[in-house]
Amino acid sequence: MFQINAAKRDAFFRHATDAPPTVKFDPGARFGHERERMKPEKEQVQVEMEKEKEKEKERDRKYGAETRKELEGYVGFANLPNQVYRKSVKRGFEFTLMVVGESGLGKSTLINSLFLTDLYSAEYPGPSHRIQKTVKVDTTQVTLKENGVQLKLTIVDTPGFGDAVDNSNWQPVIDFIDSKYDEYLNAESRVNRTIMPDTRVHCCLYFIAPTGHGLKPLDVEFMKRLHDKVNIIPMVAKADTLTPDECREFKKTILNEIAQHKIRIYEFPDCEDEEELKAQKRLRDRVPFAVVGSNRVIEVGGKRIRGRQYPWGIVEVENLEHNDFIGLRNMLIRTHMQDLKDVTNNVHYENFRYNKLAPVTAEGKVKPGSLTKDPLTQMAEEQQEHNLKMKKMEAEMEQVFEMKVKEKKQKLKDSEADLQKRSEQMKKSLEQQQRELDEKWKAFEREKSTWEEQWGERRRSLENSKDGKKDKKR
Repeated sequence: MFQINAAKRDAFFRHATDAPPTVKFDPGARFGHERERMKPEKEQVQVEMEKEKEKEKERDRKYGAETRKELEGYVGFANLPNQVYRKSVKRGFEFTLMVVGESGLGKSTLINSLFLTDLYSAEYPGPSHRIQKTVKVDTTQVTLKENGVQLKLTIVDTPGFGDAVDNSNWQPVIDFIDSKYDEYLNAESRVNRTIMPDTRVHCCLYFIAPTGHGLKPLDVEFMKRLHDKVNIIPMVAKADTLTPDECREFKKTILNEIAQHKIRIYEFPDCEDEEELKAQKRLRDRVPFAVVGSNRVIEVGGKRIRGRQYPWGIVEVENLEHNDFIGLRNMLIRTHMQDLKDVTNNVHYENFRYNKLAPVTAEGKVKPGSLTKDPLTQMAEEQQEHNLKMKKMEAEMEQVFEMKVKEKKQKLKDSEADLQKRSEQMKKSLEQQQRELDEKWKAFEREKSTWEEQWGERRRSLENSKDGKKDKKR
């Protein structure tokens, strides 16, 4: 139903951060600002169309004008849309919906109400109703059939969200979204490609607690980290806890804070049909959607309706005067489901693929001119750059090796000099000890000779005295 201008949408998502923050929210001013923002883009489109016309004229002048004829009979290629329709219905459709919000905001009930099925029940409760200590990504798949059309629905829930005080609230969610993009990119890059299941997250319903005071810091941080990875649709949960006036003021506060923090939520596509424009304006006026979910069917005035019964009355789920559930369901399923998938493929996935495959420098920036070169030239340049890098590393390693060798030689020389010095000192010490021993030996010899002389004289004197006594006896 709606067509996408991928270039305009990509330009919007890339440059939306340049928009000035809104001080006070005003619905009329909001859409006026959107129209003013789209004027330069429309002028740019017109300039491009004029350039294309000039190129066509130039081709017609060179190669001859293209022949266009209205056929008189029936050939059959007008049946191509029917062929595409039959093939699409036969293959079926896939849609992945992520629901994020604190426990107890009615996420499981709303999913059951949206698709008129008991995806979560008492026997199989929603992930948020199970005991969780940390943020964990939980997926549930179900195949729905309606009038011969098959939809493979995947619901991604994040139980434990809001319980932690650090980035563990959003990091598992970011890792899950990136992993799905990575899986799709790997499947797309294979040599033998088969039918690739599209498991990428196409939409994120972010549930906001009905406090009436605006967004929490966790809400702002989460949406800022995910707004360039997935289509975010903000919702006010359990809107029946607010009065109509409180709900309107709460919506204005939320949109005002979203604009102030430059958060990019899902934007409705452009359309030329006047009726579609009016329908889209009615949907825009209800953003963020204030919804009420219920699994109970109540009989009122002979009619069976989904709603919630209170002592003061009944809140009908499918009543636009009571809440925005019908607007959310129409936008999410009946009118903009394909647009959500197209934006995911043409904007978010392309940005992921660009950042993944584009050659980047060490600082994380894309190399200038790398996207305009053919792969072989780019590979040759990368090989040359790698060789230069290896040579530089080799020269640095040789320099380090030479430095270490010099240090080792210097250490050896110092050790040799120290050993030589110690050897000389020991030699001098031994020589000194030898001289001292020689002097002691000489002194000993002198003392010995002196003692021998003295002892000889005494001995002779004793012998003479003995001889004299013998002579006297005779």
